Amino acid sequence: MGSEPRDEPRRKLVDLPFLHKFKLYSTHTNYYLIGRDENKTFWRILKIDRTDPTELNLFEDPTRYTHDEIVQLKKWISRGNQKFGGLKAETTCYGIIGFVRFLGPYYMLVIKRRKKVGEICGHAVYGIAETEQIMIPYPSPETRVANSLAERRYKNLLKMVDVRKNFYFSYTYHLMYTLQTNVCNTESGEIHDETMFVWNEYLTHGIRRILQNTVWTVSLVYGFFQQTKCSVSDEEFVLTVIARRSRHYAGTRYLRRGINDAGNVANEVEIEQIVTKEVPEGQKVPMTSVVQMRGSIPLFWSQETSVFTPQPDIILNNKDVKHVATRRHFENLKQRYGRLIIIMNLLKTGKHRESILRAEFGKAISSINKGTTRENHLKAIHFDLNKHYKSGADGAFEHLCNYGKRALELINLFFCEAPLGVGAEAVINDSFFNNPFMNEDEEATSPEEEALKADIFSLQNGVLRSNCIDCLDRTNVAQYAHGLVALAQQLHLLGITGPPIVDKNNPLAKKLMEAYEKMGDAIAMQYAGSDAHIKMFSALRGDWNMMMKHRDMITAVRRHYNNAYMDSEKQNAINMFLGQSGPQLGRPALWELRSDQHNTGNLDIENLRPRISRSFSDNLLLEGLDIEELINENPQPSREGLNGGWETNSEVGFFEPEPASPSVHFEDHLRGTGSKQMFPDSGSTSDSQGLDDVPGFSHSYNTKFTTADEMFERCSSMSSDNMFSDIAESFTSTTGTDHFESIFKGVEMKLWYAEEGNAGYLAHTVGLDRHDNVKHTITATSL
Repeated sequence: MGSEPRDEPRRKLVDLPFLHKFKLYSTHTNYYLIGRDENKTFWRILKIDRTDPTELNLFEDPTRYTHDEIVQLKKWISRGNQKFGGLKAETTCYGIIGFVRFLGPYYMLVIKRRKKVGEICGHAVYGIAETEQIMIPYPSPETRVANSLAERRYKNLLKMVDVRKNFYFSYTYHLMYTLQTNVCNTESGEIHDETMFVWNEYLTHGIRRILQNTVWTVSLVYGFFQQTKCSVSDEEFVLTVIARRSRHYAGTRYLRRGINDAGNVANEVEIEQIVTKEVPEGQKVPMTSVVQMRGSIPLFWSQETSVFTPQPDIILNNKDVKHVATRRHFENLKQRYGRLIIIMNLLKTGKHRESILRAEFGKAISSINKGTTRENHLKAIHFDLNKHYKSGADGAFEHLCNYGKRALELINLFFCEAPLGVGAEAVINDSFFNNPFMNEDEEATSPEEEALKADIFSLQNGVLRSNCIDCLDRTNVAQYAHGLVALAQQLHLLGITGPPIVDKNNPLAKKLMEAYEKMGDAIAMQYAGSDAHIKMFSALRGDWNMMMKHRDMITAVRRHYNNAYMDSEKQNAINMFLGQSGPQLGRPALWELRSDQHNTGNLDIENLRPRISRSFSDNLLLEGLDIEELINENPQPSREGLNGGWETNSEVGFFEPEPASPSVHFEDHLRGTGSKQMFPDSGSTSDSQGLDDVPGFSHSYNTKFTTADEMFERCSSMSSDNMFSDIAESFTSTTGTDHFESIFKGVEMKLWYAEEGNAGYLAHTVGLDRHDNVKHTITATSL
């Protein structure tokens, strides 16, 4: 097979000693996963025992091999297993997703094909094109359960979480973190794979526990990634939009609502918008980022799905009268993003069914604020977007942009200049050089790399949190408005001039809208089973018509069908993938359980309710789970940014402008900020200072866009490398012992294989003396 396609001309990427490509070989008793770095300068070996069908036994060779050494090693393993067919080539892969066991043997999940989707400061970011599930034990009577009906159903259930769609990873960049965290955090030794945005944390827990590193696995982030190269007035920059879904309290629309005891909310998604200026090679790269997030209303509430009721009633559970879980949620946000939390609540008002949540949410915010100092208050604004939209899409959007401007003034954004490869130091220390088997003379970074540090000019301190009832359709529009306002400020900081960005006729504003629409579709599909509704975006573009209405009706029907008929099975798959539930002896199979029993640690079969229902949002935690540990899991240090707060005299903490008012005055909430004329035909006046469109923008411009799909998509022609393309000689080659000894000189090595042909592998004596089946000792070079 051919090699993986490369982009021409290929841009210089970060060159780090990481394993990028792996080849799997098998004998009767072992798998040998041989990994190499991108430039083929060294090889590593992981041995996987195949003799025990119920245990995961892994042995990592500490040696870094050269090409010639790895060739000779494979020859010796093949000769030692000649009686059982030698060493067989199985597959090529690009990283381990994890290990899983159902009712019988362990399986290894690997990435068969990858596709490059973009870069972040020289770090390549990949999506997954194809995966493979490999049974670990050698086929035997003990592994016959692997072909049982229940086992096959569990395997198919796991495949329902399709990692080929909207899962992303990077070998050299902590994609689970924001750009600000990666640039500012230089600490090492932390376990980043256990954070809330790594979806395969459970699947990789076993191998990370055994090996104490992440050399062989990838960290999968679930959500959305789109990168676009832009040119405005002959100045080039890269626009990147990333969405990261939380794995805590994850699931489908009606089966995951509100909040759980640990303070985690349903459909929690972190949105990051990065703008990077293109500069000549060797210069530090100017880059900015702004982060916002969305999540379900942090209260205990639920809805009973029904085939005959597309919009079921909201059931509010008043078990948490002191709002303890809600308080935990916002404390967690402060730990992750900073002191200032601004809430954009888009729930409907009046006699609508959503009003019950609006009122209770207001009480919760007021209760939390009473126990804190004024500067630490939650800054909440309620904005009935649906009501204002009916009075005019442009006016409603103008309100949202004004909210976004004031929020951006308060929380600021991240701006720095950094060299290519920034943030790699922590990745190296945590994943490779922290390996206790590494040679002592290897250094993590060179003095030159130590000197290349980022110049940080501003930090984001806080976050804008948006929600509607589902955190989908209305939230998409609100987050686009904030992203559009932020984009104007980002380009200003980078010195990129052009026409006003906050203008629906600006090509760049249209391009950003497309990105947020695609992101909204991806999030809606993951949570609700359909694309997002496009009514508000279409109205902003001026193309809302009967055809669009028909499309929205189909979307509503599709969403209702999936929620009523498909979500239960989908929730089972998510629970299994995340390790929240799985097959256990003495318990019913997952598909036999009711939807609110999937996460139960102690299942009382005798007292099961006979009817099928949808669970409250108080997620039943696994037995022995430490809630406090979950709350404080991997908090990001708070960094003080701009001073000031959002003052309020409201008992509830909300402010709602009248829909008919042409401009928005924030009074006690937003002092000194008025509306601005963003659309030439809107007719409103401007007295706004602060984050308005940058004065002096040239109005003669040209804009060009190149999507990352056009730059990187080669999936249709992609194929794995020839299994033996990097081997000078095949296993059948006759290489004399004299030649072998001429290659390996100076260091004592050991080769293990049983008399019956049960092969081990070539490795350093150090660290492997626990094996006592040594058969041969040879002389070798330092590996």
